[in-house]
Amino acid sequence: MSTPLPRIAILGAGSMGGAILAGLVDSGLAVDGVAVTNRTAAKADAIVLPGVDSYALETHRAANATALEGARVVIVGVKPAMVPGLLEEVAEFLADDAIVVSVAAGVTTATMEGIIPNVVVRTMPNTPSVVRRGVTGLAAGSRATEEQVALVRAVFETVGAVIELPEERIDALSTISGSGPAYVFLLIEQLTGTALRMGFTAEEARLMVEQTFLGASELLADSDADPAELRRRVTSPKGTTERAIAVMEEADLGGMFDRATAAALARAKELAAGA
Repeated sequence: MSTPLPRIAILGAGSMGGAILAGLVDSGLAVDGVAVTNRTAAKADAIVLPGVDSYALETHRAANATALEGARVVIVGVKPAMVPGLLEEVAEFLADDAIVVSVAAGVTTATMEGIIPNVVVRTMPNTPSVVRRGVTGLAAGSRATEEQVALVRAVFETVGAVIELPEERIDALSTISGSGPAYVFLLIEQLTGTALRMGFTAEEARLMVEQTFLGASELLADSDADPAELRRRVTSPKGTTERAIAVMEEADLGGMFDRATAAALARAKELAAGA
């Protein structure tokens, strides 16, 4: 049985904050409850979950301060440009032992440590966290202990897998797991287009392609074999699949992915530099 989690605050329960909230509630581990804040009353009122206190900045000026009462883990879910200002605003309301966790791209632990005295952790969850199939990169700040990192890890494991890594590797991780869902969607989009051009209806094409991707992923997850071995099992010698794979290998997919992720990493560095 997993260890129960202490009280958690999520400041800015947007798409990612909302995904983490759903994972926490579904896990049943947030035994001390969760407090969340949103800018508007409409968004705050829409959150009706057991053990969750939802506050709106629009109607409750001290919403963030109220949400922080008793919180041991504080997840900052606002946009990257808003993180420094929010930390300055709430610094005096943070408990001394509160761990502050950012899910914002480009905001370094050094930046956060320069604003608040608390332990900070930087994370990079991806969008499949919404369906509890996420991958989260986790980088500890300079003040974090192994026990504190383990606590943050347990929070994000409620929405998927967690990879601990040095902070300088976070941007590289984002080019794989962060941008990766878009790569998969692009492949699905292109294969669906091929099915349409072969004369299948839109409904047939979508069913074939989406179920094939889902089935292949589940098969991989359920197998001890690696993707290369599973591919070989599908590829009969001198068969149709072998011929198709040969065409794809001529296209140098490995080189394409190398170039694509390099371009994404270069852009991440530009954004970090304010470009």
